[in-house]
Amino acid sequence: MVTRIFFFLIGFGLTIIGCVYIITYMNLMTIGYNFSEYVNFIIRRIECFYAVIGLLIIIVTIYMPGGKRDELYLRCVTKL
Repeated sequence: MVTRIFFFLIGFGLTIIGCVYIITYMNLMTIGYNFSEYVNFIIRRIECFYAVIGLLIIIVTIYMPGGKRDELYLRCVTKL
C-alpha cells in the first residue's frame, strides 16, 4: 500500500512538472509560432515527456491488481 502511494505521488509530481513546461512553452505562440509548430516543438523536448510518463505511472498504480496484503481491512472488534 505504501509503495503504491509512493509511486502515485512520483507519477503525480512528474505530471505536474511536464504540464508546467507544456504551459510555459505556450508562450512561443505569442512570438509567431502556430499550433502545429508548437506541438512539433514540445514533442521534441524531453521535459515535456514527464507529463506522459507521470500519467502512465498514475494509471499503472491505480489499475494494477493487488493482493490481499495491499488492501485496507477494517476489523470490527465486538465484545459480548
